[in-house]
Amino acid sequence: MAEQKASRICIVTVTGQDRVGIVAKLAATMAQANANIVDINQKIMENYFVMTMAVDIGQAVLDMGQLKKKLDQVGRQMGLQIMIQDENLFKAMHRV
Repeated sequence: MAEQKASRICIVTVTGQDRVGIVAKLAATMAQANANIVDINQKIMENYFVMTMAVDIGQAVLDMGQLKKKLDQVGRQMGLQIMIQDENLFKAMHRV
């Protein structure tokens, strides 16, 4: 039996002009990488799309650097700004 890798949560933030297919494209990208979306929150503010996702990359077939490159490609294709950060770094940066 294969050894199960530990969970590793990353936070993905997405901003840009709202358009059809953003969530679908990002979900497909995560599925192809075998990264599990564990939480998602999105809002549309005056046609501006804002989304955060918690993604477990513990079982992913891509490391965080490779996944960042894929997300950069999606961002360029769809006119979005996409960032991925380790959960601990994200929490440290957003501590009150």
